Parts: sequence; C-alpha cells; structure tokens
Amino acid sequence: MCGIAGFVNREPSWPVGRAPQQAAGHGIAETRLLVERMCDAIRHRGPDDEGVYVADGVALGMRRLSIIDLATGHQPIANESGTVWTVFNGEIYNYRQLRQQLEGAGHRFRTATDTEVIVHGYEQWGEQVFRHLHGMFGIALWDTRTRTLVLGRDRLGIKPLYWARSADRLYFGSELKSLLLAPDLEHRLDPGALDHYLSFLYTPRDCSIFADICKLPPGHLLHWCDGHSRVTPYWQVPAGETFTGSEDDARQLLTQRLADAVSSHLMSDVPLGAFLSGGLDSGLVVALMAAASSRQVKTFSIGFEEPEFDELDGARIVARHFDTDHHELVVRPDAVGILDDLIAHFDEPFADSSAIPTYYVSKLAREHVTVVLSGDGGDELFGGYDRYLPHRRVAAFDRLAPASLRGIAGLAGRWLPRGVRGRTFLRHVARDARGRYVDSIRFFGRDDKRDLLTPEFRALAGGDDPERSLARHFQRFDDVSWPAQMMRFDTETYLPEDVLTKVDRMSMAHSIESRVPLLDHRVVECAASFPAHFHVRDGTRKHLLRRIAAEHLPAATLARPKRGFGVPLSSWLRGDLRELFADTLLSARALGRGYFRPGFVRRLVHEHVTGRRDHTLRLWQLVVFERWHCLYLDGGARRHAVSTNETPRSVAPVAR
Repeated sequence: MCGIAGFVNREPSWPVGRAPQQAAGHGIAETRLLVERMCDAIRHRGPDDEGVYVADGVALGMRRLSIIDLATGHQPIANESGTVWTVFNGEIYNYRQLRQQLEGAGHRFRTATDTEVIVHGYEQWGEQVFRHLHGMFGIALWDTRTRTLVLGRDRLGIKPLYWARSADRLYFGSELKSLLLAPDLEHRLDPGALDHYLSFLYTPRDCSIFADICKLPPGHLLHWCDGHSRVTPYWQVPAGETFTGSEDDARQLLTQRLADAVSSHLMSDVPLGAFLSGGLDSGLVVALMAAASSRQVKTFSIGFEEPEFDELDGARIVARHFDTDHHELVVRPDAVGILDDLIAHFDEPFADSSAIPTYYVSKLAREHVTVVLSGDGGDELFGGYDRYLPHRRVAAFDRLAPASLRGIAGLAGRWLPRGVRGRTFLRHVARDARGRYVDSIRFFGRDDKRDLLTPEFRALAGGDDPERSLARHFQRFDDVSWPAQMMRFDTETYLPEDVLTKVDRMSMAHSIESRVPLLDHRVVECAASFPAHFHVRDGTRKHLLRRIAAEHLPAATLARPKRGFGVPLSSWLRGDLRELFADTLLSARALGRGYFRPGFVRRLVHEHVTGRRDHTLRLWQLVVFERWHCLYLDGGARRHAVSTNETPRSVAPVAR
C-alpha cells in the first residue's frame, strides 16, 4: 500500500516551469525536487519508505506503507532491461499465480513483491495487463521505448487516482493535494462540481472540485503519449442477469466466491484485523476470516453515547461468537473537532458524516494492526438498502396514467408553496422510476438550489443538471429488472465516490490499509449475474446473502434491524456544537462569498436551531464546504492541503 505521484513532459528536455530555450542544465534537479514534494504531501499514505525514478522529462514517485515483501519491495520497480517502470498503490491478490505464469514465459524476477508482476505483465500483455490483475490499485506505468505513460485504476474504484494536463505535461497522484503543487496548473473552482456536491455530498466521478484536475474513473485506463491522452474503460459492472441455475446453485457458488475472496485478502507480512459493526456484512467477513486463519482475529468497533446510534452490543455478539481480540471506542460530540483534519484528507468537499466514526475506528485499529478488512459493498451488491424495496405510497400512484401524474405535479407546483411536504411528494411521484430514485438520494434539489444559489453562481454552473447527469448511468442497464438497475447504479456511483472514498481517506489518514473482500471483482460479477429476486424478495433485503450468513453467524445478528453507519449529528448540532453555525456559516466571510444567498442560509440555521425543522444534513454540507474553502482557497490554513512551505494561490470559479 502506497501513495504515488509524478508527471511526464511532452518534450524530454523541458524541466519544471521553464520554456525549452531555458532548459539547459536545470531539468533533472528541478524534476526530482517537484516529485519529492508531491510525494511528501502524501507521506501519511506511506510512512515507511520513499522512492523516485527521474529521467529526462519524466518523474515517478511513491510513499510506501510496507505490507508485502518488507525487505525488497521498494518502488519504483523496473523490468530486467529498465525499459518499463512502475509505481503502484494497492494490492494484487493473485500476484503469486501471475508470477508463476510470467516466469514460465521467461521473465526473471528480482523481488518477492506484488509490484514486480505489473512491469513483467506489461511486457507480456501490454495494456491488457490490467485485465489480469485481481486487486485494488492505482498504477502508473512508464514505457521508455515509446515515451508512453499508462495510468490504471482498479475495477470498483477502491483506490483513488487523480490526473491533470497542462499545456505540455501530464500530472498524476493518489490524492489531489499532490497535484496542487504543480506550478503550471491553475486552482480554479469548478461550479458544476460544487453543484453536484450540493446534490449528492460528493463531486462527480470523472472530475474534481478543481476545474483543471480530474479523477480517473473506476475500471479505466489513461494512455498518454506525445502530449495526447485518451481515457478508456477496461471493465464495467456486468449489465446482464446471466445466471441460469437454481437458488441453491447460486448460494453454493457465492459461498465459494466469498470464501476465496476473504482468504486471498488475508495475505500480509504485517498484523491484520477487521472493522466490525453489528451488521451482517462485516460479521460475515469476520466469520470467513476466522475460518481461513489459524490466528485469533482482531476486531475493532465504534459506538456512541446515544443508544439509537450505538451498535457495540451487536458487534460484541459477533466478537464473542468467534472469540476475537476485540477493541472498542465510544465517539463523543467533540469528534467534530477533527473536522478540519477530515477535510484536509479528502482534499475536496465531502459531506458524508459517517467519515467521523470511520476516522476514529481507523485510528483505533492502527494502534494494533496495519491492515484491516471491512464489509463495505455488501449493500450495493446484495440488495441491502431500503430504497430497493417498493414504497407502498409511491406504488399506489403508479396505477395512474403518466398524463394524470404530470397534471397532479403541475397543480402541486402552482398551488402549494415550496417546502410543503405534500408538494414535494406529489412532484416526486410524478417522475419516472429513475427520476424518483435519483430524487430520493439527493440533498439540495432543484427548488432548493433556486433559493440557495445566487443568480450569478447559477449562471456560472450552467451545463447539465447533476440529477439528470447522474441518472444517465441507468441507461446501460435497460434490459434488467428494476431492483438490479438500482443496485448496479449504486455500484457505479455512490459506492466509489462516497463509500470507498470515505474508507480510503480515513484509513490512510492513519497509515492503515483497508481491504474490501466483498468487492473482489469475481464476487461482484457473480452477484450481478444472479436474478434480482435472489437478492430482494418479498420485502426482504439481502435474501441470498442472509441464507449464507445463517450458516456462519449467530441468530441474534441475523435478527438485528439494519442500521447505517450513522452519526448523531442532529443532537450534536443542536447541543454543544450550535456555535459551529455562527462561527462558520453566519460569518461575514462565508455570507459574502457570492455562492449562496445569505437570507436562505440564515433561514436554514434559524429553523434548525429553534427545532422548527431538521436541516442537519444540509447544514453539514454547507459547513463542510465553507471549512474546505477556508483551508484550500482562502490562503489561511493551506498547510494540510499542500505543504507547510507552500504559498496559496488566488482562486476564482471557472464557468463551465
């Protein structure tokens, strides 16, 4: 596990920040200095080791968290002839099998690390090497023969990878903060990305909050040569329900896939454990770990003083059942004191409040282990969310003709004022299924944004409405059932951009590697091949997974009602943390930025603190954005965002 960063120039002789005629005698030294600073910015991802490869017009760098082959697994790593180089963040779980295959084809290995199979695999298969890799990764490959850079991100987006182009250079990095050090990239806020954040808590999967910096989407490659780049997919979530066997056949197949995935994820030369909630997914992972390992499993759980959010009792049931070495921590309201630290690790506005307990459980685990397994991905793959079940009130309106629904929605829009519950509901049911689904997962909707955003900022944002843009992910799944469409949609959107982003940043904040065996792509392909009624049936979520879990987990775990990884923000923000609004959202600086209408922000705060309405999640979004703006754009506390010696730039939004 590492953090990687680097860049390539179109012309080999062009050093940092200089035109070709100024290049003589400056290239290598300046190139090395910049890549070292980019790596220093992500030292938390790899505190154990560092390495760089620098040649004319190219720099590859890494920070290493030593997990596999502690003695010889240093990066960057090259092939035998030194013509192919790589830096790599992640784990390749099938590297031993690939090594044996490549050695049989004549390749010679110098180390025992999984990283080396990447360069030899590239020699053998070219860019098809990514199809052979089973694991989580962000990879940069440099081919000296053709001066080609290839970037690749794992299929599900477990590991991050950012990139950006200037006039004659391409930059990349595991975290955005490395790219903020580039001397020839402007730091312009992307209004469209902020618009998306206000809708869904996070920025889009193929861009970032900065207009000139992009994310490489999950399952994609970026090929760069001679100043030209292209981004192409090498894997996608399967679109069809192709399994033709019985439910018992499916149960047996999935059981084996899950056991194989957990077993492969246990490879480590350092201590290893598991995040454990009171739920089915993490409990099943712990059960399979206990079955596959001869050592006592170490488990880690987070709880709250508020009973309705506390799952420690459920975690203890599983821990006792498998006799784990169990560790717990209760999170209290002062946890929001870490807000600026959280924001600095995300680099972008990110408002999923479950980042708070994820931060603390990672901190707790790091006191005992270097690697943890988690149960993330189970809800998206196996039908775990309530929204996958039909809503009886909404279903009743489906008997009406579409024209009648549109008429009802039109009347509601004209006769009922904004904010009235009935108006929102009637407009919701008038939409088609895909529109309703996106509507159900968004936070600030179209009406809210008309009140929230200033006319000037709305004009800058322009372009696609985020809800319509996100709904396009449904188009690839036209031929499968509606529950299957929802699960695939979440696997391509919410899972990588919210859940996996949260787990990666919060675990790496404490230099701990988090692995997600349920998202082994062979498990994903297996689960997606089953008909949706294997997963969601007769009002029951995770039908098939529950059958498997019943063979491993205590009955009390199966009987527990589902809880999200929630945080008691509402009570915190009406109690000890009320001053957060006044100090953050109602300050003259925040109200004068020009993004949001001051009157609407004041109204949200007033209604919330007086108890008239619960605006917890929306206010949390605005608080996170304002604190992010202070850290990254105002020039105040940029030390977390870039480096202790970096002078921040002035920033302005860019029109789309």
